[in-house]
Amino acid sequence: MNPQSAKRAIAHLVDRKVPMFVWGPPGIGKSSIVKQIANEKELEYIDLRLSLLDPTDLRGIPFFDAKNDKAVWAPASFLPTDENSSGILFLDELNTAAPMVQASAYQLILDRKVGEYTLPDGWAIVAAGNRESDRGVVFRMAAPLANRFIHLDMESNVEDWKTWAQNSNLRHSIIAFISYRPDALFTFGANAEAKAFATPRTWEYVNEILESEPEDDLLLAMLSGAIGEDLAASFLGFLSVEKSLPDIEAILAGESKEVPAETSALHILSTALTMRIDDETRSQELNNLLAYTLNLPAEFAIMIVQDLRGRNIELDYLSNWALWSKNFTKILHT
Repeated sequence: MNPQSAKRAIAHLVDRKVPMFVWGPPGIGKSSIVKQIANEKELEYIDLRLSLLDPTDLRGIPFFDAKNDKAVWAPASFLPTDENSSGILFLDELNTAAPMVQASAYQLILDRKVGEYTLPDGWAIVAAGNRESDRGVVFRMAAPLANRFIHLDMESNVEDWKTWAQNSNLRHSIIAFISYRPDALFTFGANAEAKAFATPRTWEYVNEILESEPEDDLLLAMLSGAIGEDLAASFLGFLSVEKSLPDIEAILAGESKEVPAETSALHILSTALTMRIDDETRSQELNNLLAYTLNLPAEFAIMIVQDLRGRNIELDYLSNWALWSKNFTKILHT
C-alpha cells in the first residue's frame, strides 16, 4: 500500500479498535502516519519502542502488599490509566523486541490487559516493524500473536511524499530533485554495504542540514552521511543551478519571461513556482503564471498546472486559461 492508502486504512481500524500491524522498510514514515492520525482525530498518542523494553516494563514489577498479605503487580507508569481517555498505543519495533517482551505485548493485544493493568476502552493498538528482508535484527513473530493483527504492508510512494513534503515546507530544491530523480527517494537495499542511504526520513535530515547553512567544505560530508556519497554528489550538482533561476516574484508580477535551458533548473523552478502559490494568491499572479508557462517545455507547463489543480487551485476562470488549454490540453490527454 502507498502511504496515503495505508493512512486511510489505519484510520478506519483505529475507529473500530481493531489491532493492526504496519509492515515496511525503515524510514518510510510508519510512525509519522500513525501520529498524524492521532493528531487529526484529537486522540492521545503513546509511542513505545518495544526493542528498548524488558518484559517487566510492560507487565510491571511485583511487590508485596502487606495490607492484603499478597503479591501484586505495579503497572508501568507510561501506559494510559484514565478510563475516560481515548488514544492510540503505538507499539513500534514489535518484531525487533526480544521474545519475552513480545509475549507481554501478546497478552496486552489479546486481552487488552497485562498483569494488573487493563487498557482503557477508548484506546486502539497499532504496531509496526520492519520485514525480515530489511536487514534489521528481527525475531519471527509467533503465529498466535500474528493472528491477532490485521497486517498492512506499506511502501514508499513519490507522489504521496511530494504532497507531504510541500505541506511540511521542505525546501523546493529537495522536492524538485525527487521529481527529477524519483529513484532517489528510497535507495535502501541498492548497496547492502552502505551505512547511509536515502529514505523519506533521511531526506528530512537533508532539509535540516540545508536549513543549518553549513560551510561549503562541510556540505558534501554532511549530505553523504544522510543519503550516501553518490546521491549527495548528484544532489549538490542539482543544487548548483538553483542560483541561476529567474526571480519567482518577477514571474508572478508578469515582469520576467526568462526560461532556464537546463532540465534540472526547470525542475527546481517549476516546483518553486507551485510552492509559492496558495489560496491567498491573487488572480493576477495566477494569470501571469499561466502566461509564463506558455514559454516552458510542455511537460513542465503541464506539471505546474496539474500540481496546482491537485491542490484545488482554480485556474479555469483566468483570461490566459483559454490560450493555455489550446496549447496543452491535447498533449495532456495523449
